[in-house]
Amino acid sequence: MLLCIDCGNTNTVFSIWDGGRFVATWRIETNHKRTADEYFVWLSTLMQLQDIPAKINEVVISSTVPRVVFNLRVLANRYFECRPLVVGKPECALPVAPRVDYGTTVGPDRLANTVAGFDRHGGDLIIVDFGTATTFDVIATDGAYIGGVIAPGVNLSLEALHASAAALPHVDVTKPERAVGTNTVACIQSGVFWGYIGLVEGIVRQIRLERDRPMKVIATGGLAELFEQGFDLFDSVEYDLTIHGLRLINDYNKGQARA
Repeated sequence: MLLCIDCGNTNTVFSIWDGGRFVATWRIETNHKRTADEYFVWLSTLMQLQDIPAKINEVVISSTVPRVVFNLRVLANRYFECRPLVVGKPECALPVAPRVDYGTTVGPDRLANTVAGFDRHGGDLIIVDFGTATTFDVIATDGAYIGGVIAPGVNLSLEALHASAAALPHVDVTKPERAVGTNTVACIQSGVFWGYIGLVEGIVRQIRLERDRPMKVIATGGLAELFEQGFDLFDSVEYDLTIHGLRLINDYNKGQARA
């Protein structure tokens, strides 16, 4: 079985692929101090609770937090007796190489999203990922990642507003009933919600103008559903996009090794 690990700045997702489907997915807070032993105790306990046999023999990792990778490598080596495939490293091949400025490092989650999006929808895509940062990935006709946009994430913006303005409370983001708020919380929620609606619409519009062609828009990430409500922003919302991409990248590298 394959263990796919998607490590983001806030949370890390573990998903197990049995060869035909993902049989389980779990989420844990990202912490670079967590040891391989701690990962294994947590993971093996959850596997036992769901009666999943401990037959993991492959591991693929995407991590936007470099300090976490070491202990995830140890987890794979020590407990699953395999060398993990780490997306973004030279030994990890991609179906189509990114076309970006020389020396530019593309986030491994964005590479995984690119592979998954192209697999499901073909080329000419914009993938909007609502994570710690809100990212826009642009995928060419042939499936190559050709650049994108990075904006502050929704929760990051809320935390910055609360931290920098002492009189403003920290609020949960939600769709407000109307644009004009009649209390402080409603005003903040309106600013964040409608602000991000405008951000997505504006950036997507500009990308389409620059590319001068029709482009589908796919959303992923925890807050994608919130911004889908009542709007025609996205052609599809897919929460498993990164994990699906990791599985495809692992399969591609296995095929390369056999060739």
